[in-house]
Amino acid sequence: MMLSLPVKIVGVLALIAVLACVPLVADGYRLSLAISLLNYTVLATAWALFSGPTRYVSLATVAFFGIGVYTVAVLGEVLAWPLVLLIALGIGTVVALIVGLATLRLSGVYFVIFTFGLAELVRQLVTWFEVNKTRTLGRYVFVDITTDQIYWQLLALVVLVFAAGLLIRRSRLGLALRVIGDDETVARHVGINVTAAKVALFILSAAFMTLCGAVMAPRWSYIDPAIAFNPVTSFQVLIMALLGGVHRLYGPVLGVVPLTLLFEFLLANFPNHFSILIGIAFMLIVYAIPNGIAGLAEKLFSRRKRAQP
Repeated sequence: MMLSLPVKIVGVLALIAVLACVPLVADGYRLSLAISLLNYTVLATAWALFSGPTRYVSLATVAFFGIGVYTVAVLGEVLAWPLVLLIALGIGTVVALIVGLATLRLSGVYFVIFTFGLAELVRQLVTWFEVNKTRTLGRYVFVDITTDQIYWQLLALVVLVFAAGLLIRRSRLGLALRVIGDDETVARHVGINVTAAKVALFILSAAFMTLCGAVMAPRWSYIDPAIAFNPVTSFQVLIMALLGGVHRLYGPVLGVVPLTLLFEFLLANFPNHFSILIGIAFMLIVYAIPNGIAGLAEKLFSRRKRAQP
């Protein structure tokens, strides 16, 4: 039986309240794990906001995440925390606007290659600046933000990214993006401003990724370009979103939980083979569950429903 809207809202609020209490009862390791889960939930859901309806596979996640991290590393000690977050958001938005206008006319493998190159370009630019201008390769991060506060800020981002996803999917922009994902030529012929729609959602997705990086920055006491712009992050987010399913708003979460636990296990036990094992996991997911866990569950449910007399 379908639940009424007020019941659903009460259930969601109760879940948020329970999650908000985690830092009050969890020990250090479990809180760290919870932060990782929220971090990847924000990143994977933000990735799916853009790539799900448009079917554009982006590997630029770590570029925006790293921008947020480095903004905190540079400005965290001299400016108030809300202002640092606002500046990080502004930088990420501007970069996303420039990149979106320049590249979203590309599609397919060309877009994938460009976004991967973008992340590497940003990393190299930051490295060049640090080595040639500041005469150092990394920075120490001293920000008066506790682990509990990081958790609560990430939880707020999770709520915001889901709220944004719900609003978009029920708006004309969401409908336009679904048409674009099916056929861009048809979308243009029916009067949809394809470029504007894609750029708008790309900016929104990048904004959440940038804020997530900024919030996560105090987790490290020392940051260098290799940490902030680690390309593995982009692939992890991609795998999580694909495993969970990108065509449902809740889909990425279904991939985040098992894969975060798996990555924790692999890093602890097979640190030298981590990248290879991620590649194997990616191939297995694409081959075995092309529509993700959410798509598989819906398919099984529909079969069971049809089989009932």
